[in-house]
Amino acid sequence: MRPIEDSYRHKGLRKKLVDIIRKKGITEEKILSAINTIPRHFFLDSAFDEVAYEDKAFPIEEGQTISQPFTVAYQTQLLDVKPFEKILEVGTGSAYQACVLAQLGVQVFTIERQKKLYRYNQSFPFLKKYSTIKYFYGDGYEGLPTFAPFDKVLITAAAPDIPKKLIQQLKIGGIMVLPLGSGDVQQMMRITRLEMDSFKEELFDHFSFVPMLGGKKE
Repeated sequence: MRPIEDSYRHKGLRKKLVDIIRKKGITEEKILSAINTIPRHFFLDSAFDEVAYEDKAFPIEEGQTISQPFTVAYQTQLLDVKPFEKILEVGTGSAYQACVLAQLGVQVFTIERQKKLYRYNQSFPFLKKYSTIKYFYGDGYEGLPTFAPFDKVLITAAAPDIPKKLIQQLKIGGIMVLPLGSGDVQQMMRITRLEMDSFKEELFDHFSFVPMLGGKKE
């Protein structure tokens, strides 16, 4: 059972979480404001109510996790989000990251390979607040060629290699952010598409994500 009340206590805990993330190096005030706005405890079972605003990842349905808030903010900051952009997110999961992006005023196209998670998000009342999020059940490695090109691509699972089909769905000047690596720890990478076949790659800090898997799961 997920909670539906956002109390003054929850709001106070969110403010403390934002202060923690700011001290860890997140400087974009619009991202901090988004995290301060979105009730993270809504995305977790009520059993996690006391810890929902700790800066940690927690388990959700289908063996997946809701990412650590700092990680969400970190990836979002690297993405350099601008209002009205069209962003492809690979790995909807809890949809918390998608809501942070939507709160920044962009259009989000998000793919989930786990059918149960996809269906759960369809019936999650809070998500109806964000009409700019479009949900898809599919293989993240394939992306959404019908809706391409995208201004930005965000991958929220560990990719062993740079997914070629997703790179091709980026606009010229577009940015992809992904955790790259097949081990327990990955390195955050930002790729900027300079020309049709010219890319700039930048490496950042190390994180630990669940692996990016191909195909769809019923």
